[in-house]
Amino acid sequence: MKRAAALLLLLVLALPLSSSAQTGSQPAASAASQPSGLDVASFEKRVTVRKLPNGLTVILLRRPEAPVFSFYTFVDAGSAQDPKGESGLAHMFEHMAFKGTDTIGTTDYAAEKVALAKVEQAYAAYLDARDQRINPDPAKTEQLQKAWQQAVADAEKYVVRNQFGRIIEENGGVGMNATTTEDETVYFYSFPVNRFELWAYLESSRFLHPVMREFYKERDVVMEERRMRIDSDPISRLVEQFTTAAFTASPYHTPGVGYFSDLQSFSATDAMDFFNKYYVPANIYLAVVGDIDPAQAMPIIEKYFGRLPTRPRPDERVSESEAQKSERRVLIREEAQPFYIEGYHRPDYLSADDPVYDVITDLLSDGRTSRLYRSLVRDQRIAAAAAGFSGFPGSKYPHLFAFYAVPIPGHTPDELRKAIHAEIDKLKTQDVSDAELEMVKTRYKAALIRSLGSNAGLAQELAASEARYHDWREMFRDIDKIDKVTKADIRRVANQTFTDANRTVGILDTAAAPAQQPGGPK
Repeated sequence: MKRAAALLLLLVLALPLSSSAQTGSQPAASAASQPSGLDVASFEKRVTVRKLPNGLTVILLRRPEAPVFSFYTFVDAGSAQDPKGESGLAHMFEHMAFKGTDTIGTTDYAAEKVALAKVEQAYAAYLDARDQRINPDPAKTEQLQKAWQQAVADAEKYVVRNQFGRIIEENGGVGMNATTTEDETVYFYSFPVNRFELWAYLESSRFLHPVMREFYKERDVVMEERRMRIDSDPISRLVEQFTTAAFTASPYHTPGVGYFSDLQSFSATDAMDFFNKYYVPANIYLAVVGDIDPAQAMPIIEKYFGRLPTRPRPDERVSESEAQKSERRVLIREEAQPFYIEGYHRPDYLSADDPVYDVITDLLSDGRTSRLYRSLVRDQRIAAAAAGFSGFPGSKYPHLFAFYAVPIPGHTPDELRKAIHAEIDKLKTQDVSDAELEMVKTRYKAALIRSLGSNAGLAQELAASEARYHDWREMFRDIDKIDKVTKADIRRVANQTFTDANRTVGILDTAAAPAQQPGGPK
């Protein structure tokens, strides 16, 4: 669950998939005082974990520093679960979760429900005609498209826009947002503690009675998001093609934002099918942290979240890629900022060597004292930025340990490749110093302490650890695992992972200027 470096790359490349539904800013009051250490016993006294009869897991932690609380709803389904031909659907449903319910966001749900059914019927007819490959009928397709668009307009008459978010904001909620990654979808905001029951009603209702209103309008927003973030950004297009080349049968093969052809085709019915399959209580982990009394809070949570119907947990089996046996390479030539990225396959987050990869990440990329920064940015002055990190593009399934670097003017991706490989060779052939290894372990502990310094941060850690390990205490056990990593472990893992045959490379190189034709302009 250590995703800081991977998220850093996604930030650089402008690839995160976050909902546009956001209200307010994070309040100072939502942060609790930073803990002085990692006393697991003290946390155990304050943490309550309960699995509801329908399978939903609840984790509560009382922090009475301020009369507020934060929550983190972790749904164990992300873009890796997108059905074939429907890439981007997990992200699309995340947007839909802000559109309200059968009682919020509508002036007349009975009439709206009928209108939305007509939208789906009209869209199915239009899609069938649009995708007809044998004897297509353009006139009929145009007619059906207009009928579908009219049905959409008729359904919009009942919509009360942004009502769900307004209710939260009007009652003191701040920081409302959501994020879809490859591995999960999460929802979060902070609320005054005297609105706890309202929160429980609102948060459970959007998963009890979601409504696919304004679906096609929101789909247009997502398509524009793809145009801006990927299609118009050479680095993002490189990373998308690099990821596709690195993963063949893996669920990480397709982009989280979705292929454009899929975005133009999937329907509100498809989104509802995705919800029914993956948004089941047994697949949801809810963490709440703040000035709450578990004895009072748990009955309220049971009352509202217990309404979610029991459904079977989805099948966890996925396709897996065969072991890579030769280097793969993606090259894009454009008049754009050059960029270099390479990745090496590694096991999923449950691997016994996961802490070793975390230590290697810290050695290479944590701040201005990290090896890649010192070598490529400070000393050789060939890069504006450089990093190496685990967890790309996710960590739930076998994934990549990736390296990237951005050359400064006058330097090339090939120079960066050689410099990165020089640092990799050092990991393989030279032991790290005692001081360097101790510094890594100290930083790791400090980073965990910082993450626990706010209600929101702690709720995130609790939910993620409970979801991934079925035990929230695992976030503390990570410290012990990091402490046990040795110099020999680092060399062993580096040698078994960073091999030529296990490497996928992505290069964005500056396109050469077109040759001037004889007799052309001077």
